[in-house]
Order: sequence, then C-alpha cells, then structure tokens
Amino acid sequence: MKDRKRIILGISGASGAPLAMRVAARLAALETVEIHLVVSHAARQTLQHEVGPRALDDLLGMAHCNHPIGAIGATIASGSFPVQGMIVVPCSMRTLAAIASGLSDNLLTRAADVQLKERRPLVLVARETPLHLGHLRNMLAATEMGGIIMPPVPAFYRKPETIDAMLDHLATRCIDLLRLPGAPLTLEWNGVA
Repeated sequence: MKDRKRIILGISGASGAPLAMRVAARLAALETVEIHLVVSHAARQTLQHEVGPRALDDLLGMAHCNHPIGAIGATIASGSFPVQGMIVVPCSMRTLAAIASGLSDNLLTRAADVQLKERRPLVLVARETPLHLGHLRNMLAATEMGGIIMPPVPAFYRKPETIDAMLDHLATRCIDLLRLPGAPLTLEWNGVA
C-alpha cells in the first residue's frame, strides 16, 4: 500500500447513498488508491434506508481503513498525513455549513478542514434542493477556501439509459476532480457533429 494514493471518502447523512456506494466501488477498483472512510451517524441510517441493511458492511469492505466519526485524533485529522484529497458524498447542508465555517466538531469535518488548509482537493457533493440563501452562502464560502462544489446533477447530454449509467458518470466525475495520476475515468466528450 506504500505507493498507493490515499483518498478520504466522507459520507454524511443527506440523500444520495447509492452515489456514495458507487464512488467507493470505483475507488476500490483502482489498484493505485487506498481508501480512508469516515461515515456520519446520519449516513449510517441513510445507507440502510436507500441501499439496504448490508450497505454499511459492503462499504466497510471496500475501504482500506475505517475511521469512526468521533475519532478526532485519527491520522486523517492531521495535515502531516499525506493524502491526495477528499470526497464528501453526499454532503449534507449541515456538513457543508460546518466545513464552510471551519467547525471541526467530528472527524469528517476535521478531515475536510485539513484538506482546505493543506490546499488539497476537497470535492463536496452537495445534496439538497431547492437551496436557500444560507446554503448558497456556505457553498460560496467553501469555494472561496478552495473546495469544489459538485451537486449530483446528471449529464443528460450523454443520454444515460439507466440510473446506473447516471451514477457511474457522477462517480467518475467526482474521482477525476481529485486529479489522480493516469487517465481520467470519465469518458471524454467529443462534441456534437
């Protein structure tokens, strides 16, 4: 695992657990990646409701290291622990607000804060609709600090035929935003003839 790129995968309690599972699966398929997982208490409930009773076990099986949400002294809470970046998928508005205000009250938000202070990629798959001004201000604040806001908006121009195709495209876009070495996972758009 020495040559692998460490990726932190944070999962918070917003709707979007199937996308979190797909991102984890796509990361796990990459031999060059080491997954460090942190799951909020609310995310555990959402995973069970949206994916099923075995979802958390499946997710834990894909991770190389599982960090409890309350383990504020874990390796990923420190900037001296080098990682390639972090994806929070889905990113609830509560988690977004904590990140935008620098509130590091659990390991997920602390790890995100570390990414920002170390100038590493932080992809926030913000999941809420519609949005009020507070949500938008938090997105702006996180962006100004270097975060990447990526709402899970399907790319209909690719004419996906299934939900799986939409999930795959969104998952690969999340991962590609971390700028891992090698070719992007997302199929390149060749334009319209």
